[in-house]
Amino acid sequence: MQTVDVQQDFSLPIDRVYAFLSEHENLGPLFGATITRLKDGATERNGVGSVRRLKIGPLPALQETIVEAVPNALIRYRITEGGSPIRDHEGVMRFTPTPSGGTHLDYTIRLGSTVPFADLVVKLGLTRNIRRGLRQVEAKA
Repeated sequence: MQTVDVQQDFSLPIDRVYAFLSEHENLGPLFGATITRLKDGATERNGVGSVRRLKIGPLPALQETIVEAVPNALIRYRITEGGSPIRDHEGVMRFTPTPSGGTHLDYTIRLGSTVPFADLVVKLGLTRNIRRGLRQVEAKA
């Protein structure tokens, strides 16, 4: 199992950062992927049950489903289709206020693989892309 752990502070308030990062279509730069919304959530557009399709270069597409969403606090998702050879993939975004009125994001992804070292390669790529993509949030949110 591998863990991606990215910490990022924003000067923007939690509601703006959460709104931006909960919107599936805004996540392309974070994952280095083309993202397509497949399904809205049961009670909220980006809430529990919402599904997105990710296509990263020549790799097979995969789907991620939101399994827990607490507005302005938490987003938890899992790969629910595709992703081979990646297994047990779960991402968690935790949003907390900073003393200055901004937002701290604690973003953790855990994943394994059925192919030796594939999870390590994915971890390295995700870490690089997420850090780069989060730097754009201030300007876009």
